[in-house]
Amino acid sequence: MPKMKSHRGACKRFKKTASGRVKREKMYGSHNLEKKNRKRTRRIHQSTLVDKTQEKQIKRMILA
Repeated sequence: MPKMKSHRGACKRFKKTASGRVKREKMYGSHNLEKKNRKRTRRIHQSTLVDKTQEKQIKRMILA
């Protein structure tokens, strides 16, 4: 049986934390930042954890 391949797009977007949760970046942070207020752009650039309902699927994609 061949090796399992990880989902390359998911590997670029998600990281596994030391405690085993999955970390992700927030959306809307790449362009048109001059329209968004400073408080919003600060919050956009903070990373957050993936919801527990999707964590199992993402771990399977990144083979974590």
